[in-house]
Amino acid sequence: MFRSSPFLLLCATGLFAIFSSTISKSPVLPLFATFLGADPSGVGLVASVSAFTGIVASIPAGVLSDRWGRKRMLVIAGVVFFTAPFMYMYVTSIWQLALVRFYHGLATAIFVPVGMALVSDLFHAERGEKMGWFSTATLAGRFAAPIVGGSVIGMLANDPPASFKAVYLVCGLTGLAALLLIPGIQSPARENRNGKGWDEAIKELRAVLSHRAIILTAAVEAAILFTYGTFETFLPLYAIKEGLNAYHVGIILSSQVITVALAKPLMGRFSDRHGRRPQIIAGAVLGAACIAAFSITRSFPGILAIGIMFGFSRSVVTSATSAFIADMSSKEGRGSAMGILGSIMDTGHTSGPIISGFIASRIGFAGSFLGAAVVALIAACVFMRGVRPPHPNKH
Repeated sequence: MFRSSPFLLLCATGLFAIFSSTISKSPVLPLFATFLGADPSGVGLVASVSAFTGIVASIPAGVLSDRWGRKRMLVIAGVVFFTAPFMYMYVTSIWQLALVRFYHGLATAIFVPVGMALVSDLFHAERGEKMGWFSTATLAGRFAAPIVGGSVIGMLANDPPASFKAVYLVCGLTGLAALLLIPGIQSPARENRNGKGWDEAIKELRAVLSHRAIILTAAVEAAILFTYGTFETFLPLYAIKEGLNAYHVGIILSSQVITVALAKPLMGRFSDRHGRRPQIIAGAVLGAACIAAFSITRSFPGILAIGIMFGFSRSVVTSATSAFIADMSSKEGRGSAMGILGSIMDTGHTSGPIISGFIASRIGFAGSFLGAAVVALIAACVFMRGVRPPHPNKH
């Protein structure tokens, strides 16, 4: 399945890193924040801190990886993955928790775009497929973390402080595992040379920011994550309102994540062979149709089927967007390109629940689903008109 063991090592690092990141917030973060005395608005504020970190830190992380090298930045991320969990054990107030969440958010903000840039450096003909496998590895960590975290909290339910510390101990140990794996990850040969100067790095960043096709491609992924943020936030409330129970909701959410994890490598390989642009357009349109269909579907089988198809549409788009951006960017500016993608997609993911929540409070959940569909359709149309079929890929 993998061409080289170093790539397998990178995927394993991604699994441990994102497991560590996810278990620090799901489901422990709202419980810990409430234990510290936060009201619902305080819980929401603390939960949004790490997403904000991703928005502001992804681009600098990408630029620094272009200048200093991918592996050095991955080591920095690994240090944060390892050290941040132990800071939670000394938190006694909400503002301290927010500061730790900001610091911890740096790890993912660095690791994800730099990891994707590294994969794109190492592979060309199989770029989409390899990026898909890397993403699937991180999704495996994201899927397993809430199960493990919830089990630990459940076993120590009679002693909340001990349960929180136990979760963060697991978080720290898996962060340490990620840090220890990083030295064995393969680096491109060019990283063995001296890093380039700041002037050149900033020049590459400006070139990426002025590249319309790259920005529009990132915007499509942001739109899809806008719809996903709407889905994960309001689909549970909508389903309960329509008579489903928490068990049904759990199955719907889990099946959607599993679908994305299984389909991403396959759709990445498909984009390698048949082109990225048509796949992005088709996936965005399918995603818009799925999120809109939730507004008129009320049965468990129907919502489950649409949820699986919605997960598939996400994999269709996101398996092609990152590879397409890598295709269009130069080797010297690829980290910057992935950082910009990370920042824009985090903006879409974060704004989805906020804007859709505003709509839902006025015209209901169905309106929020339809609004998200409009966002995805607009992004698809703008992308289709603004991004022409690419010239032969850069090496």
